[in-house]
Amino acid sequence: MSVLPSLNALRAFEATARHKSISLAAAELNVTHGAVSRHVKSLEAALAQPLIIRKVRSIDITPEGVILAEGLAAAFKTIYATLEDMRPGPLSLSCSSSMAMCWLVPRMSLFYKQHPEVEVKLDMNHDRIDFGRDNTSIAIRNSTIKPQRNIIVRDLGVEWIGLVCSPELAQSLDIRNLSDIPKARLLRTQTRPTAWLEWLESSDAGEAYLPPQTEFAHFYLMLQAASSGLGLAVAPYMLALQDLSLGRLVAPFGFVPGPRKTSLWIAPQAQDRRDVRALERWIISEMTLHSEPDSKPTD
Repeated sequence: MSVLPSLNALRAFEATARHKSISLAAAELNVTHGAVSRHVKSLEAALAQPLIIRKVRSIDITPEGVILAEGLAAAFKTIYATLEDMRPGPLSLSCSSSMAMCWLVPRMSLFYKQHPEVEVKLDMNHDRIDFGRDNTSIAIRNSTIKPQRNIIVRDLGVEWIGLVCSPELAQSLDIRNLSDIPKARLLRTQTRPTAWLEWLESSDAGEAYLPPQTEFAHFYLMLQAASSGLGLAVAPYMLALQDLSLGRLVAPFGFVPGPRKTSLWIAPQAQDRRDVRALERWIISEMTLHSEPDSKPTD
């Protein structure tokens, strides 16, 4: 064939074949059902063979259509990856402010030593994300947030949680049993008001309810307060890790697997970028190294 079919026709057919639906393809491409149908028909006419079998409420892809769809998917993937590599500007990573301050930033020097050519821009956000609108390539999220369709998801494992406080507070109040907890001020965050209940349930501590007394906007503020001796806090191990290793916090009852998981989300159009792949590998490696704490109490 000396003349290629139009790019719009190729995109319309690839989306139709991937979704096995003209309506879903139209929604993805932000065009009408009729426009997608016309593009597919024009492509069939150009190739002189049917690519889809139209039924009353569904469609099937012909064997020739399957071959073409696979080739187009690979070609578009290469095009998107090439364009992403050529775009100026830093790689954008979205995560919560607490994840950034307590876990990511303290380790970023390790990443830059391995990849000095990569620039990472941090976007502080812990909610849903629109990768296209927000121009974000990669994100760290917990399992309570559902990803968009077509987002590549890498499982980073179960989130471990535990009760933490300053060494001085643990010693002065002699915190050894659950019955000792009400001796101290209980801290919580606005971003996870159910943290205490999740820890009690995950620790098989029964149905005791411990009403927190002091609330902070974010985990990193609460952990700062806990390390300063203000009270007891329930926090993910990953966020408390640095303070634990520096002796600013202790975990009197250790850590247990909580009800949440942590995931890495990758924009499909960015998954083949060299800098995205480098950051993905590094985050997975770091998370794997520190994913399971010693569940015994720390002191």
